Amino acid sequence: MTLINTSEDIISALTASSQKKAAQPFHKLLIAGVLAGAAIAFGACAGAVAMHGISDVGVGRMAAGCVFPVGLMLVIMLGAELFTGDCLMFIGVIYKKITPWYIVRTLVLVFLANLVGGILIALLVANSGQFDYSSSLLGAFTIKTAVAKTQLPFGTALVSGILCNIIVCFTVLLANKATTVSGKIFAVFFPIFLFVICGFEHCVANMYYISAGIFASMNPHYTQLCMDTYGITQEAIQNLNWQSFFLNNLLPVTIGNILGGIATCLTFLGIIDKVRN
Repeated sequence: MTLINTSEDIISALTASSQKKAAQPFHKLLIAGVLAGAAIAFGACAGAVAMHGISDVGVGRMAAGCVFPVGLMLVIMLGAELFTGDCLMFIGVIYKKITPWYIVRTLVLVFLANLVGGILIALLVANSGQFDYSSSLLGAFTIKTAVAKTQLPFGTALVSGILCNIIVCFTVLLANKATTVSGKIFAVFFPIFLFVICGFEHCVANMYYISAGIFASMNPHYTQLCMDTYGITQEAIQNLNWQSFFLNNLLPVTIGNILGGIATCLTFLGIIDKVRN
């Protein structure tokens, strides 16, 4: 048995996968999307716990990077549908296996399902008592993280989203390169570890991070601790709401993730064509 698929094998697999997703009934896409949103949320949740007590940003992100990749591992191993990874369906359009309509249909459904999964896990975590860790410092840190994300300038969030999904989509391609479970795990771990350290913006991860921050901000003790510990103003916390979540972060980051996915498809296919010639 070969341990590594060829690039041609990956293209064949991705085009076949695009056709399969295009033919999936709505309810199956929605279920698989909720599962993926929950899986990424668990990774994000673990990452927040790992880094919340570390003052050095680099060291904190390294700690988060060690556990966050498990979320994408779950997505790939369970066959769930993740919005950012599904941007690779553009390969199916380029090879004329599906029409653009099927990408729009799939991405919209998966995005909404990922959102449900992310918010659901955030709600459950908020009521699990986890934010009380470290004398409620985790609750304060969760608010701080969400506030910082919703205060990003539109262009910054957009570019960060592009860079994020270039890494994520190349990770999915790399995972397709491997034929064994252990190979796929290694293929996922290191690039996602890199992405977390870089701190780029991932729309599905933010579905957890910002939702969790909104839920945490409903607790006066967490908000006061956030202001005292991190210097976040009361006005900034009050501006952390569903509107700022969707308009200030999710919109530009999602656009950036889509552009990053398209760039990855074109780059990958360009490399293949260069090799062929």
